[in-house]
Amino acid sequence: MSQAELPAASPIPKIGTVTLAEVWVCLKAGLADFRAAPQFGLFFSAVYVVGGFVLLWLGAGHVSWTLATSLGFPLAAPFAAVGLYEVSRRLESGDSLDWREILGVVWKERTKQVPWIGAIILFYFLFWTFLAHMIFALFMGLSAMTNVSTSWDVFFTSNGLTMIAVELGVGGVLAFLLFSLTVVSLPLVLDKEIDFVTAMLLSLSCVKANFRTMLVWAAIIAVLTFLALLPWFLGLVVVLPMLGHATWHMYRRALYSPV
Repeated sequence: MSQAELPAASPIPKIGTVTLAEVWVCLKAGLADFRAAPQFGLFFSAVYVVGGFVLLWLGAGHVSWTLATSLGFPLAAPFAAVGLYEVSRRLESGDSLDWREILGVVWKERTKQVPWIGAIILFYFLFWTFLAHMIFALFMGLSAMTNVSTSWDVFFTSNGLTMIAVELGVGGVLAFLLFSLTVVSLPLVLDKEIDFVTAMLLSLSCVKANFRTMLVWAAIIAVLTFLALLPWFLGLVVVLPMLGHATWHMYRRALYSPV
């Protein structure tokens, strides 16, 4: 593609103010979008549900296959999210919900900014995996050789409980940082011609400007996703499309285009 054929960069959106009351509005709008076009929500959420079952199945098999699948999942998941955002965008603008067009948008994103965000999520995942194993080894010492699949007693020792607390604390901080980097950047790069670095920095600034609201939003996502995981990932079929659509509406409230 020549320089003349490159799309012009979009103006950088401005950060708006999102109130706590709008969190509930976004959730209701997300549920309304899912009910308006359930076929798309079920299709894109199946990526996560099937992926979870595959990881669970491979977890009892070869470690190399489990690792390979785990590494590929963070790269594929953003594209499923983009599909949900595109459906919400079309419902909002009144455009047709055509399978070919929506999947075409998702397919075209492979050459744009979404793969870069997926790559960052992948490296983040690798860093957290390494850090979690290091924390486990530091606290558990020689007991790390224990087969935890046959006995969990080691986790109920003082070292084990401290390790769990540290893992949850560090994991929570890292999870919120990743949330801050992606909460509006993923829908933004779909909606505008903006590079992923600018989008992620803008996402961080947006979270900083609306910290209390975004903290509540992150907690809701974490709790709903955790509850959806309990019945063998089946709750994700409903929760993920609703949250995906709701994220689009949160993005639309958090950022606005300059006049």
